[in-house]
Amino acid sequence: MPALYSAGGGGDTGAIDIIDSDPAMQITVLAFDGVFDTGLAAMLDVFATANELSRLKYQGAQPFQVTLAGMRARVRSAHGFGIPAVRVGQAPRADIVLLPALGTKTPAQLLPALERADVGDGIAYLKESVAHGADAAAACISTFVLAESGLLDEEEATTTWWLAPLFRERYPSVRLDPSRMVVASGRCLTSGAALSHLDLALHIVRQRSPDLAALVARYLIVDQRPSQSAYAITHHLAHADPLVQRFDRWARARLGERIVLEDAAAALATSKRTLARRLQQVLGKTPVEHVQDLRIEQAVHLIRTSADSVERIAAAVGYSDGATLRTLLRRRLGKGVRELRAG
Repeated sequence: MPALYSAGGGGDTGAIDIIDSDPAMQITVLAFDGVFDTGLAAMLDVFATANELSRLKYQGAQPFQVTLAGMRARVRSAHGFGIPAVRVGQAPRADIVLLPALGTKTPAQLLPALERADVGDGIAYLKESVAHGADAAAACISTFVLAESGLLDEEEATTTWWLAPLFRERYPSVRLDPSRMVVASGRCLTSGAALSHLDLALHIVRQRSPDLAALVARYLIVDQRPSQSAYAITHHLAHADPLVQRFDRWARARLGERIVLEDAAAALATSKRTLARRLQQVLGKTPVEHVQDLRIEQAVHLIRTSADSVERIAAAVGYSDGATLRTLLRRRLGKGVRELRAG
């Protein structure tokens, strides 16, 4: 589908020239009972804002036609609000089907939800839509629903960071990178936790017009967030496996020292190979990568909660100098020391 707008100005929010009369993108937002209220509203607000700005500023163009669909004519949100919806069988043929998150946060809540009849019917509708040419997108917890369909097999994806270990275990054929906020792969689009619903919807707007997406982001005050790494709680993820948890605790106590994998394996009464394998299975990381994440996490904490110099903080978390720490912070989090302290 050709772009609706020219992308002149590289994100400039000045005049945008309409270059053709391409029909509106048909978007079906498929909401299940128990849908995450904030996520659903965030998606709908992004597209409504994009359409309103087009109508008011850019000669009346309406780039997005959004249909809120459900398995029944009324969906109940996680907070118990009734939401009128079009039954999926009556929804227009979609260019893209979006899945806002289910309102579940733990494996104990999520796994039974994936077995529900309405979710199974929704997966069948999703697969049929893709077979007829639609793309598929899922945010947060609903990346599990998309993975259940098999559409993510052998594709790259992201998911809500705190359920990444469960996702890896359940869908080993999916190439998961939970550090990323939005991942496009094949016919599928996935995003990370909670308010990544905004990032997902803005990504779709950006495919039609980078300038319009930038303007919507300004109106909604949404900063660029390419990574979930700054939000993930590493200690929480480590609890998914006893050996990983013990290594996490052992490494945290030695961040200012030179960490040797042989020493860690000996202290934990295991082999280097077993330790490395378990970390890869649970966290998708090598021991070295996990230690680096712990060092970055602790450095960010010290930057935000102390007045120590960057050199002193670098030494406290095992880096030889402040320049190395600054480079890693910028590379991993997209932020410098001044931004972290200000935030």
